[in-house]
Order: sequence, then C-alpha cells, then structure tokens
Amino acid sequence: MILVCGGLADPVTELVCARLNACGYPYRLLDLSAYPAGFDVHWEWPRGGSPEGFIASRDWRVDLGSLTGVYVRYLGSEGRMPPPDVAEPIVPALFAEYDAGLSLLFEDLPCAVVNRLRGGLSNHSKPFQALLLQQCGLKTPTTLVTNDPDAVRAFYDECHGEVIYKSVSGVRSIVRRLGPDQLARLHFLQHGPAQFQAFIPGDDVRVHTVGDRWFATRVRSTAVDYRYARREGGETHMTPIDLPPAMAAACVDASRALGLLFAGIDLKLTPEGEYVCFEVNPSPGFLYYEQHTGQPISTALADLLHAGVPASSAALAAV
Repeated sequence: MILVCGGLADPVTELVCARLNACGYPYRLLDLSAYPAGFDVHWEWPRGGSPEGFIASRDWRVDLGSLTGVYVRYLGSEGRMPPPDVAEPIVPALFAEYDAGLSLLFEDLPCAVVNRLRGGLSNHSKPFQALLLQQCGLKTPTTLVTNDPDAVRAFYDECHGEVIYKSVSGVRSIVRRLGPDQLARLHFLQHGPAQFQAFIPGDDVRVHTVGDRWFATRVRSTAVDYRYARREGGETHMTPIDLPPAMAAACVDASRALGLLFAGIDLKLTPEGEYVCFEVNPSPGFLYYEQHTGQPISTALADLLHAGVPASSAALAAV
C-alpha cells in the first residue's frame, strides 16, 4: 500500500494519484486540505523498533507496517481549510504543527519516503547546499552572499557586469540579472543578505532523479529564469537529452548524499560543454517537464513507491 500525503488542488499531487491509479498500484490519500478533520493517526515506537500504528479516514484504514512507500507534498495555507473557531493569525501555526507531527512519523518509517524532511533541509540554505554539492563532485557558480553594497559592487566589477541575484533561503524567488536599476537600490540590502552569482551562459538543464534513475531536460529560453518566461513575454523550449555518464552518476550520487529518493537538480550546460549546478529541489514540480517532454517521470516515481526501494539502474537505458 502507498500513502499519498497532499492535496488534489496541487496538480503535482493529482498527477501522482492518477499515475498510481493507472499503474494499478493501491494507494490512499491523506488529504491535507482537510487534515486533521476526518482522519485518525496513531503510532507508537516500540523499544528499538520502527513506528507501529495506523492512519485512517472515514472510509479506510492503513496499518503503517503495510506501507511500501509514502509520497509527501505539503500544502500552503491557501490550499487548506482553516479549523473552526480559531483566530486567523493562529491558523498558520496550527498547520505547521499538523505537518510537523506527520513529518516526525515519516522520518522513522522503514518504507520508501519521498521525501523525508531531513533530506530537504539543505535547501533552506543555498550556500550550505552548494558546499554539499561540491563534495559530490558537482561544480557550482562563483557566489557572493552579503548585505554589504560595496561588496556587491566589487563582485559586479569582477564579473564584468554579468551577475544574477536570488534568495539565500529555500523561499522561492525569481532569478534576475543585476543591472543599473538594482545597483541604484543596493542600500536596501542592509535589511537582509541576498545571493549573487556570476552569470553562466548556456542552456538550462533540469535533471529529475528517481532512485537511481534519471531524466534530463534541456531548456532553451529567452528569459533568465525560464519558469517565468511566459509572464515576461518570452519563449521556452524543452527537449529530453542524454547526460554524460559521469554527470548522470554525480546527480544520482548527490541526491543520495542529500537523503533524497526524488529530486530536481538545476544545471547549466555552457557553450564549452561544461555542467554547472545551481541547486537541488527536494520537492520538484515535475509536472511541467513531463507535460513538455513526455518523459515518464511520474511512472518511475510510482514504480519506486510501489517497490519500496529505489528503482533498478538497469532501467537507465530506457531513459
């Protein structure tokens, strides 16, 4: 049995459920849009063992020991029903407490969990994650994290004006080029640091690792941040590509080192044929890439959750 922990208002979770259904893999949805209303979650830790207990709704019950895999994609406050008779300012804290309780359970389950909370913690600090990626043999861009305007100006000059900026934390931000307008507003930087990186020319490459399988997509876009190309009136084209064996192995090894069974790795392929890694996303919105390329990412994920162990590397030839 597979447990999906998320909400169908999220299209990625909806795709996972649809793929599990199409593959004939039994699953149950712990609907976070309503949780904890209508659900009963009970577990305990026997001495020296894994959690024992069950998760039940009004219509079903699943014993924890029967799970082969868990897929987790937490919802924001906007996708959930607030508890009745609770003051609005307190609601986000309640949701955080609900999720913390579930994540604590998922951390110790013996089955495959996509993904355990500890696997995604490095994404909360981009500079820290970059250090881990370098240890896995991946090259990262020249980076400056600072709230000092003079340091930014010096870095800008060193990079001959070819600099991008983005958030330091795991909070999603739009990647933009640093130009005269931003340089004129650097005095605001004193209120909090930002991350500045040397601009890397070339094509973006998103690699999804699923266990020891991988799916690579080349992205060519007129925008600096291709995720927002349409919003800016630009264009984006995606095609599946093969990775050099050493780079494919490095991506799989990096995901494993971070404790992630499923990851979205952002690379840049330079005109010289060199790969540079920006970050690893522990909860990738892979629907966007599957729709544009037809790569069977969701099927590989379903297979992993059903098998309860990372998919066989023998399937690499079919990727």
